Amino acid sequence: MPHYMSLRSSSHHLGGLAVPSKLKRRVRSIDNNRGVKMSMEAGIGIMATKLGMMSYFEPEGTVVPVTVVGFREGNIITQVKTESTDGYNAVQVGYRRVRDRKLTKPEMGHLQKAGTIPMRHLQEFRLQSIEGFTPNQPLIFSELFNEGDLVDVSGITIGKGFQGGIKRHNFKRGPMTHGSKSHRALGSIGAGTTPGRVYKGKKMPGRMGGTKTKIRKLKIVKIDNELRVLMIKGALPGKPGNLLRITPAKIVGKNIPKS
Repeated sequence: MPHYMSLRSSSHHLGGLAVPSKLKRRVRSIDNNRGVKMSMEAGIGIMATKLGMMSYFEPEGTVVPVTVVGFREGNIITQVKTESTDGYNAVQVGYRRVRDRKLTKPEMGHLQKAGTIPMRHLQEFRLQSIEGFTPNQPLIFSELFNEGDLVDVSGITIGKGFQGGIKRHNFKRGPMTHGSKSHRALGSIGAGTTPGRVYKGKKMPGRMGGTKTKIRKLKIVKIDNELRVLMIKGALPGKPGNLLRITPAKIVGKNIPKS
């Protein structure tokens, strides 16, 4: 059979052109993925800087461990995305002012188009509605959040480097005395001939920390407008000086659709 006949038999006609079956399956998978939605936020959020932890005494005398979060210059809207232009509704926010020479020309052009100051960090908040948001609009944390509100906080955890199984996965060690030769070693990682390999996802020593983590439903204990700080109950990811992303806590059925 000629080569062109075999190609024709394994292809489909699309708009008058012969498209191979493999390519058509690829196009179909792309069309199906267009319906997959990104994670939607419960409301517009802000970026902040972790300052450290302290104890906060409530009026009745209860001691609450809190993380103090501060704000550098920024939290300004740099772009508003709509379904008609970008296929979804979202607000892009910039944070932490830097010198012009710290940014590339494309980054500077993007910010100059919105009329904002040069900022280091740009993050996007996908929303159900973008009414009332305009480029170069500053976001004031005291207007977005109140004391007692629940928030989701995400950031990069502290990197621990290469660690063993005991520290990384909380494994137990073997006896240290009575002739034991197994102390902190990992032990067996699988059978021999069958399956003859190590299963994917096996808990083993490796790089620990330095990953993005979100801690959900944390309570805002105190808002200090004079010092421009938030006090959030509990521990937050990263070390002092770390960038944090603070958004209203997602509660399915209340501020987030079930589907």
